[in-house]
This record gives sequence, structure tokens and C-alpha cells, in this order.
Amino acid sequence: MSYLRGFYLLTIVAVSLPLVFPDNYYVTVVGVTAALHAILAVSLNLLMGYAGQISLGHAGFFGIGAYVSAILTTRYGWNPWPAILAGLILTGVIAFTLARPILRLKGHYLAMATLGLGIIINIVLVQAGKITGGPDGLGGIPTLSLFGWRVDSDLRWYIVIVSVLLVVVWLALNIINSRSGRALRALHGSEVAAEMMGINTTATKTGVFVLAALIASLAGSLFASQQAFVSPDSFGFFFSIELVTMVVLGGMASTYGAIMGAVILTFLPELLVVFEDYEVMIFGAILMLMMIFLPQGLFVGLQNLLRRISRSREVRADSGEPEESGRDAA
Repeated sequence: MSYLRGFYLLTIVAVSLPLVFPDNYYVTVVGVTAALHAILAVSLNLLMGYAGQISLGHAGFFGIGAYVSAILTTRYGWNPWPAILAGLILTGVIAFTLARPILRLKGHYLAMATLGLGIIINIVLVQAGKITGGPDGLGGIPTLSLFGWRVDSDLRWYIVIVSVLLVVVWLALNIINSRSGRALRALHGSEVAAEMMGINTTATKTGVFVLAALIASLAGSLFASQQAFVSPDSFGFFFSIELVTMVVLGGMASTYGAIMGAVILTFLPELLVVFEDYEVMIFGAILMLMMIFLPQGLFVGLQNLLRRISRSREVRADSGEPEESGRDAA
């Protein structure tokens, strides 16, 4: 399957990095955060990039997964794995219940509805202090363990989270290149046209909304266990905006673009720390320049640039220009 070639390359790179740089901070520490962000960006890209349904509250589902796992393991002594499953079930129920009324809206109204959903979830996390710990958060979350193998180091967390990322990417690629993926693209192009083609647009939008929420919930559960601490600040409005920026920056309707956007927005602030007071200004300028010169997104823009270079070389080869210029130089 040709569409999986990029996936194989991604797998090789992800596996090779900790082998080549086993004790590198940017691989085993920042890389874990980047992989988590990539999982969220890939899931949001299914909803926004392919289905065309904007969401400004994706961090809310991330928070539900994290807090359900944290509460069940710390307050009720659950094993982390059943707690993760419980978080997925609750997230799925909430997403399915809200999908139909929310996704009836379009454009700015849909954006405002999802924004409100994310804010409501964050407010609940803050106000339900007796359960969630309130603004102070919840600590002492146990780490994952699989058949006696404890995930208790940065390198082991890298292995676990990158493995989940690869599974999510593989799932996304297979969905995109299936009948369901064609339905999503048709829905993005024109909902009316999609309905005329026999596509159940309501079911399609609901399905991708629930799937994106489930993936975000899984990422939240992993985040809670990896950090051993959660607070509402990690799941607020600004993080939802950051996730949208990752998708747009990398390239809408591009799985690898979503990953690239997540990696760039995770690593760039780390690299700009040396500029101290000018860090935020430089960061904003870089993002602005990227969007001005690559409006379709970084990954898609680079793809188009490489295609143009390849075509120009083919044209020159067909016309004999390289040989002529070579003789002139001689």
C-alpha cells in the first residue's frame, strides 16, 4: 500500500532517534511531549482537516481522559489500565451525546459551540475541587505497568507514547484511504453534495467527532500517568488554540503535516529559550512568516515546492537545457 510508505519512514525515524541519542534531553524528554501533541494534532486533523468541522474545545476531551484516570487511580485505587478504559467510555458517551446538536451548526457558530464546550469542561475541573483537586490539581498518579515492566523512565515513556502515536497514525491513514475517508473529504467539500451522493453526513460527522475525542482522551490518560500530576491549566482554551495552530501550521488535511506542526510548536519554544526576553516575539515572527510564505501549511508547502523543483528539472532535461548550459560553461 503506497500510502503507508511515509508511515514506514516515520517508524524508522521514531525508532532510530533514541538509539542514536539515548540520553539526549530533546529526544527522551521534549520528544515525549511532542509525541503526545502529535497524537492530539492527528486526531484533530481528522475532524478539522478532512471533515471540515472546526473545534476549539479539543483540549476538553484531553482533560476528561486525564482526570478520569487520575481520579480513579488516586482516590479509588484503580489499576491505570481499567482507569484509561473508563476515561475512554465516559469521553465517548459525552462526545456522542453532544455531537449531533453541536455539529448541526456551521462556521462561526460551530467554533463558538466547541469553544463553549471546552470552557465548560475546564470550569467543571476547577470548581469540582473535592473530586478534581480544583485549581491546585491532583498529584500522586501511579505510572503504567505492563506484565511487570514499569514505565518509570523518560526513555520508556518515549517508547510507549511513540508506539501509541504510530498506531494512531496508522489508523488515521487507513481511515483516510478508505470509503469513510472519501466520505469525510466529500463532506468537507460540500455537505449538500455529499448528501446527494448518498452519504449520511450526520453519522459521518458524529463518527469522526467521537473518534477524535476518544484519541484525545487516550492521550490525556497517558499524559496524566506520565506527569504523575494534572491541573486544569493544562486543558484550557489556550491549549485548544495551540492544537488548532499545530494542524493549520503543518497543513490541513495532512496527517504528516499535523505531526510536523506538533513537533515544531513543541520544539521551537525550547530552542528559543536562549533569547530570553525576545523569545515570544521571535516565536510569533517565525509562525507569521511560515503562514505568509506557506499558507497551505508547512508540510504541504514543502511538498508543492519539491514537486515544482522536480517538474522544472524534468522540463529542462526534456529540452536539453542542462547539456547546453554545461557546454557553455566548458
